[in-house]
Amino acid sequence: MFNLRLFIEATITLLVIMDPPGTVPVFLGLVGRKSRDARKRAARQGVLVSFLVITLFAVAGNSILAYMHIGIPALQGAGGLLLLLIALDLLTGKGATNHPEVEDVNIALVPLGTPLLAGPGAIAATIVFVRQADGAIGSYAALAAAIVAVHLVLLGTLRSAGLLIKVFKESGILLMAKIAGLLLAAIAVQLVASSVQGFITGV
Repeated sequence: MFNLRLFIEATITLLVIMDPPGTVPVFLGLVGRKSRDARKRAARQGVLVSFLVITLFAVAGNSILAYMHIGIPALQGAGGLLLLLIALDLLTGKGATNHPEVEDVNIALVPLGTPLLAGPGAIAATIVFVRQADGAIGSYAALAAAIVAVHLVLLGTLRSAGLLIKVFKESGILLMAKIAGLLLAAIAVQLVASSVQGFITGV
């Protein structure tokens, strides 16, 4: 029987952690100066990458972490350092490349797909919900439906972000890129701090 309670709990939790509205400034900072088609492609690819990563950890997360002897604090630390590098690129304006197609794919994979959307928090929450499912088919179905629903919301949010470009124009997007860099740097520092705390406390 479909576990409605788990569906609601997982959906709300993942929406809060993945924060669709909060990703919009970062998304625009990364691809706001690109064409409309490039933005839509980046949004679609980024959400797809996030969906695949979350699904992978939902199916085999416990086994992967146990086999590689990796804990959530290690994921947080790695994600934080990766985001910090991207943030520095945004703040210094060194993110340009002579191969825009390659750049679009890279942005969709990192940092948009992971660790911005499918970050340590979302991965950890997914693993916890899988443990709560406790082998019940209805609970697994509810968790799968929650993951799909959250990513549909993410896709809709990112695809509609282009409306803001008409308001802020070129100069506004450039400013948003700098703000996105600051936000990413803050997220990165928080992830590293949580990682250190996790190693100290053993959580």
